[in-house]
Amino acid sequence: MTETSTPQADQSAVDDERPAAATAPADGDVEPETAGEPAPVSDAELFRQSEIAADYVEGLLDILDYDGDIDELVSGGRPVVEVVGGRLQSLVGQRGATLEALQELTRLAVFRQTGSPSRLLLDVGGYRANRRKELAAVARNAVEKVREYGEPVRLEPMTAFERKCVHDVINALDGVESESEGVEPSRRVVVRPTQ
Repeated sequence: MTETSTPQADQSAVDDERPAAATAPADGDVEPETAGEPAPVSDAELFRQSEIAADYVEGLLDILDYDGDIDELVSGGRPVVEVVGGRLQSLVGQRGATLEALQELTRLAVFRQTGSPSRLLLDVGGYRANRRKELAAVARNAVEKVREYGEPVRLEPMTAFERKCVHDVINALDGVESESEGVEPSRRVVVRPTQ
């Protein structure tokens, strides 16, 4: 994946688009610190971030008088909070817009307590897991078009989470590559034949 940087790009959005292999050490290995990359964070610190986030989300649910079970965990080298329960669709919003906003608020709550930026991933009602499957199908369809016609395919604008899902699928395939272009909120993935 080639990441086209723009001055207006939100750093948390850029972090979300990096392939998993580039953001998290495999099997607990420690990667050397590189320019612009934050120092590796221990699993204990990541779990602490997920606990802080879970407490924050629980407080929001109480204020809204919503019921939901909250799980905090570490997955793929990042803290994760999952909220499961009925009547939570309004926390997801149209195309996940409300969920993205809640995730940013939750990241700010973690930052406020830890003093460090967090790559926290918040999911409500399994929305992200379902969306990941849909985006895998979109990515495979784009790859078919690129292979058939040999021309780049520009996908619709997507959130950083959605773009990363598409990049992950494309990067696992031979003969095609992807990059993000444009400025939020119109940033999109372009799939093209490998040069």
